[in-house]
Amino acid sequence: MKGIDNQLLPNILKEVEAMISPFDVPVVTYFQSKTRNPFIVLASTMLSLRTKDYVTRKATERLLKLGTSPRELASVSEEKIEKAIYPVGFYKTKAKNIKKTALILNEKHNGKVPNRMEELLALPGVGRKTANLVLGEGFGIPAICVDTHVHRISNRWGYVKTSNPEETEMALRKKLPKKYWIIYNTLLVTFGQNICVPISPFCSKCSISQKCPKIGVESSR
Repeated sequence: MKGIDNQLLPNILKEVEAMISPFDVPVVTYFQSKTRNPFIVLASTMLSLRTKDYVTRKATERLLKLGTSPRELASVSEEKIEKAIYPVGFYKTKAKNIKKTALILNEKHNGKVPNRMEELLALPGVGRKTANLVLGEGFGIPAICVDTHVHRISNRWGYVKTSNPEETEMALRKKLPKKYWIIYNTLLVTFGQNICVPISPFCSKCSISQKCPKIGVESSR
């Protein structure tokens, strides 16, 4: 079966949006919609790495009680941050990085989150996935955030043919129309968490199943 291309993509994304409507949006998108605060987007993204969304959401809510800006969190001890964000994965490292990030933002960026990729990547614990999510969700700057769901589904659809998330990001930058750059992550993450899951996806519940080449899918439900 032919893979999904740019001719099919608009309708595919509309169908995905309809399918995921009963489900919660990704945790970072949730906090962006509630706060419109790039620092909270950054902090929640840092906490979300290798952590389930429901754990990240509760941890972020506890963290925000300590402070909602770099200036406030810079004065909070690393130990208090650790206690607030536990049990997110690697909570000790994340607490250290959040504390360092707050200090750096105060010292070098006047207490604000920068809106340039190079400056975001210079912050401790921030990689391309986090930086792209902050640019897109925090500032509305077109950026493609690629996590395991975006990487898997883009290849499962045959939209790209890549071996890792960084390759997928670069391939999507060349192929994906810019108007979809920000929303692509939100749609595919929710879709990947609930329907197009890694192992044995729910193809029987998927309205685009007949159009999907299901590349790499060995079994489905």
